[in-house]
Amino acid sequence: MYELMPFPLSASILEEYGGGEGLRAELKSLGCQGVEVIWAGEPVPEGFPRKLAVGWHLTFFTDWLDLYREDEKNLLEKYGALEEARRFYGGLGADYLMRVYRADLDRARSAGAKYVVFHVSDVSIEEGYTYRWRHSPEEVIDGAVEIVNALLREEDNFDFLLENLWWPGLTMTEPKLTGRLLKGIRYPKKGIMLDTGHLMNANRNLTSQQEGVEYIHKMLDAHGDLCKYIRGLHLHQSVSGAYVRDNTGFLPPDLPQDSVEQYSINYGHIQKIDRHESWTIPEAASIVERLQPDYLTHELSARDAAARHRAILTQRRALGWM
Repeated sequence: MYELMPFPLSASILEEYGGGEGLRAELKSLGCQGVEVIWAGEPVPEGFPRKLAVGWHLTFFTDWLDLYREDEKNLLEKYGALEEARRFYGGLGADYLMRVYRADLDRARSAGAKYVVFHVSDVSIEEGYTYRWRHSPEEVIDGAVEIVNALLREEDNFDFLLENLWWPGLTMTEPKLTGRLLKGIRYPKKGIMLDTGHLMNANRNLTSQQEGVEYIHKMLDAHGDLCKYIRGLHLHQSVSGAYVRDNTGFLPPDLPQDSVEQYSINYGHIQKIDRHESWTIPEAASIVERLQPDYLTHELSARDAAARHRAILTQRRALGWM
């Protein structure tokens, strides 16, 4: 099993570790063998050791289905004008979306990543507050299948792992939908990146980490043989049901009109739902023991390298690995 740390591919983040050798030393001190990178919108930093890039998390839009379908009616309802939608996304149309994905997938190929992660969900800023969905899970899954089948090449040799969220799409709470997604994708090295915190976010009634572990096992039990597709784990915990109950079902009265400002405020709201906190109970190790993943990323929220170090140490100690 590769044990990994998340890493935004940014020169400033690399500098926090004192460059490539410092990053290597940090990973060794944490018992990790590499990183799962996500592109930070800039050239790959000089000095970044590419061999450390075991995983590559593809660029994603949280709200992409209407862009892909070129659904002007929904885009106008959400952004008021197509030019505002263009400003928000950086472009318009299915061709634009596919160019963004293809460019990032080419980066993953160049880096020699062993696996690539792709989000299968769709949620607008409004939906992130109201929890009233514009699209069914089936619509999101079928759109994702079209995109993935168009992106991947016969000669590709990396594992392509589909990540669950708690919005419409792949949630890992409905085995029939999980099966629909996997059946639709033709790529032979397809699999699932199970995000444990995202799965907890799908149940707003959870009140503790222990209940979270039990719920995750319950969902794995329901998936039966489909669990064989779980090749990776994003390991973290998120007990946020009380916040969700108090802060969803309505739009905030002070939400600004500008879509970019809305996104900035919404990001803070999402962070309170999706907490990416360290597991601190030993029972969490049972998830890893059950699944025996090929890849495990300690996907923990941290404001800098020192905080990331503490968060990973906390989780590894709880799992009994230190």
